[in-house]
This record gives sequence, C-alpha cells and structure tokens, in this order.
Amino acid sequence: MRKESLHYLISILLGCLLLSLPWLLPHSGWTALLGFVPLLVMERLAQARGTRRFFWWYYLFFVLWNAITTWWVGMATVGGAVFAIAANAFQMALIFGAFRLVKRRLKGALPYIFLAAAWIAWEKFYLTSAQISWPWLVLGNAFADTTGLVQWYEFTGSLGGSLWIWAANLSVFGLMCSLSDGSFSRRGIKARSAAISGVVLAFFGPMIVSAFVQVPREEGETLNVAILQPNLDPYMKEQSLTTAQQDQIILSQLVQACSQRDTSAPLLVLGPETMTRDSGIWLEQGSGYEAYHYSFPSYEDYRSTVAAQQGVSLVFGAVVRSYHRNGERNNGYRIADMWLYHHNAALLVDGSSAPLGERVHIRRFADTEADIPPFLAQAQEFRDVKLPDSYYKSKLVPGVEMMPYPKVIGPINRLVGDPCGKDVGEGAPACLPLRLPDGREIPLGVAVCYESVYGEHCAGYVAKGAQLLCVITNDAWWGTTPGYRQHLNMSRLRAIETRRYVARCGNTGISGVIDPEGRILSRSAWWHREVLDSEVKLLQGETFFVRAGDIVGRLSVFVFLLLVAAALISRFRK
Repeated sequence: MRKESLHYLISILLGCLLLSLPWLLPHSGWTALLGFVPLLVMERLAQARGTRRFFWWYYLFFVLWNAITTWWVGMATVGGAVFAIAANAFQMALIFGAFRLVKRRLKGALPYIFLAAAWIAWEKFYLTSAQISWPWLVLGNAFADTTGLVQWYEFTGSLGGSLWIWAANLSVFGLMCSLSDGSFSRRGIKARSAAISGVVLAFFGPMIVSAFVQVPREEGETLNVAILQPNLDPYMKEQSLTTAQQDQIILSQLVQACSQRDTSAPLLVLGPETMTRDSGIWLEQGSGYEAYHYSFPSYEDYRSTVAAQQGVSLVFGAVVRSYHRNGERNNGYRIADMWLYHHNAALLVDGSSAPLGERVHIRRFADTEADIPPFLAQAQEFRDVKLPDSYYKSKLVPGVEMMPYPKVIGPINRLVGDPCGKDVGEGAPACLPLRLPDGREIPLGVAVCYESVYGEHCAGYVAKGAQLLCVITNDAWWGTTPGYRQHLNMSRLRAIETRRYVARCGNTGISGVIDPEGRILSRSAWWHREVLDSEVKLLQGETFFVRAGDIVGRLSVFVFLLLVAAALISRFRK
C-alpha cells in the first residue's frame, strides 16, 4: 500500500470513530466536535498532492460512518439498509464534492462556511420537505445521550447542534492549518490569542451556555400514566400467536393497569405502535352525508374495559384500513369498485367512546334527505355518536410505508410488482383530546415511531396546544442492537426542544418517561413484558423553537444560496 493511501485510510478510520461514538456509547457526544477534522485534513493533503479520483476516498468515509452507526437497519430489511447507507452516504459525498468545487472559486474561509451551510441546509430539507428522508444522522442528534450539553436546543432545535459541530471542527482545523504552514507564528500576540480564544469558544462555549439555561419551573397538573409493554416478537408472533391471543396479552395488561390505579385521579394508559391489526373502516361519502362501518373486533374489548373505569383513557397504535369509492392509484389499492387505504394510526378510547357495533352508521351534513343511496336506507344515524379519536402517522418510512415521488417511482413500482407501501398519513401534526373527569380536554401530541426523529414535527404538536408528548413505537424489528437505544435518546431531544414531558411506549421497550430537561425518570427493561407506572406533568407555554421554528436551518439555506451565487458570479467573471 502506498504511503498516500495509508494516510487516507488512517484519517478515514479516525474520523469515523470520532463521529460514530456519540451514536454508540453514552455521554460521548463531544467527540463529534472533532469528527470532521481528519476528513478536512485528508482533503487538504489530497489537494496539495493532486490526488485523482479522490471522490471515492471521502465517499468511503461517509459509507463507513453510516454503516457503523445504522447497520442495525439490516435486521429489519437488508435491502433497505444497503440502500439507506449507500444513498445517504452518496448525498453526504455530493455536499463535500460541492465544497471542493466551491474552493476553486472562493478563497479563504468562504468555502468552509459554504460546507457547513450546505450540510445544514440539506439536513433542513431532510427534516421538512424530502419524501426520501433518513435524518437519523443529523449531526445535532450526536448529543441525544449527552443532553446536559444542549439545553439550549429549546432555542435552536437539533440543527443548532449541527452548527456547533461544524463550528468546532472548522475552528480546530483552521488552527491546525495556521500552525502547519507557519502563519500562526508570524501573527502578533493579540492575533494568536484571538485565534486560540475563538477555538476555545467554539468548542466549549455552548457547553457553558447550556449550564446556565434556566428551565421553567414545572407548575403543571400531575397525571398518572401506565405504559403497556407487551413484548411481542414481531418475527415470531404471527406464527406462534393468533391476533386474538396477542389481544388477550395486551388486554390483561390493560386490566392490570386499571386495577392498580388510584381511582381518585385520572389515568392515561399507553399502548405501543400497531398494538392491534384487526381494524378496518368502510367509508362512503356523498355530497350531504358520510357513512362508516367499522370492523374492529378488539376495539370493544378495549372500550368496555376502559368504560368500566371512570377517568381512564387509552391511547394505542392500530393498523387501520379504510375503503373509499374515490381514490388515487398511487396511494391506495384497487379492490373491485373501492379503494383500500392503509393508515398507521394512534387511537384514543375513553368512557365517552360508543360501541361501534356491526351496523353501518351514517351522519348527515344537512337536515335534508340529500343523496342517501337506497342501500343505506337502514343505516343507523350517528349524529351524536362518538367515533374513536384518531391520528394517522404523517412522517412515513420511505419504501416500507409510502412510495416517494409517485409520479416518478410509481410506474417503476408497478412494473416490479408494487413492493412499496401505500400508507396514507394525516399530513400535519394533530392532537388527540385527553378528557378529564371534570370535563376539560387536554391536547396530547402522539408521535408514531419514526415521527419522534423530526424536531419541527413534534414542535407542531405543542404549537397546537399539546401539554404532553407521547411516543408509541415498535423497535423490536431491530433486535438487541444500538437502534432502539438511539431511538429512545432522540425523544430526549424532543423533550428539551419543547420543554414537555415525553411518555414513551415501545412494544419490547425501552418504554419510559422523560422530563423537560431530557432526563429519563423511569424506564422499562429491554425485551421484557411489564406495565410501567409513572407520573408526568401537563405543561403549557411554548419555547422559542416552538414559536419561531428552525431558524438555524432557514439561515443556513440563505447562506448556502448566497455562496452558490457568489461562486457562480466568480466563475462568469473569469
């Protein structure tokens, strides 16, 4: 092996180690503050040596980083893992490649500012607009298990952490460059002191700020929460347990939670994502009416158990299938004269929920006979009958739950046998109403699995009044790997950004309660069946991040576009 290649390999391995540790080891978020320095040194050496085909070296860097931190996706889907790792690394390499092109047009620190701005702008796009979105390695997530360093996320969100990482890496790299080329020694004492102070400030400044951030005093109302962790192996339950047997396990936990409760206080019971799969809705819509028929065998068991206990509300995940006479080919499945839609839903059931029964229920929009078709003549009106409150997961997993960019991928998807999922989501955050015995309704934000990775999405629940955030998930697909721990820790960042308690329920764990400072107050064991009793506080007020949104991301987009324009103008002038 040539000496040049050996230098590159050492840089790649060192950089990947520093960047990967925050996702793998507790309390190691600070290592990301140095993780890009080896890559930047490697790029500087390659430029000086005139290395050809250097793209493959830094693409290897990003592939290894993605693989080391997110290899566990392959436990659920090998093909999906290979695609996610290769495609995500390729996008990172394109950003770094654009930085190298800009270095030819802009001088000094501007190309490095472009690199940071372009990277954060891409993360912003991933977190908000992209239909193929895998934001697990957003740099700000590096502090998900080092939350004491980022209490200021209530102002900036996780992209503030991304900015900190780039500022620290670039300042350290800049100091190293000035030392290596001798320019540092040629500067005056004031300039050298300013350079060193800048590096220290970029590295340690946010840590100091975090220590002085004042978290609002918790003056909210206390709510008892029981979290059901049924511990059903998703790879085995279909072969070893019927749907009815699975429901009985969950129902027994629900009965246990109700029997252990303080009957003088309201109780919120949380069940995991896709807790039941036997639900379906037939929907008929006309100009003056809508008609529903629910087929939901387990619903009545849950409803009757909850209804027998005053002040108990159950939030749980369900796969809901809805049938429509009018649909879209890219978002549904054609069945005879109907369209079938799938929804990964969160449902809320309480004492006010009515039995659905086996009859078709119809609601009129106006006091007229309207266009009610003859086959609905015997339908039971439900003008005052309450259907389950529901929220359909909005942030859907590309490929597995939804088909991204249907106009482009749709024809290809149909050609290869329709492998992409076609779930239909809510489209935006929406709250579920927790009804208290005194008649008040408390908005709950319920993030379904993957949604808890998206900071602005979860802030949207609070902007709509949510006084408590809940996460219902099923992390069992990944087995005993770093994946479920990483997912748990990201909920800690959402707690800081919104200053809300987070109650988290996972099928196999880790379930628990997180306070507004990102501390885990109670937690279940991994891969263990249990009912976790805890308390949360219902809080009000909005953080700056909730009110203003992701300012760091928007500013980065602006700076990125500004420097692109500067680079283009420089080229045309030459």
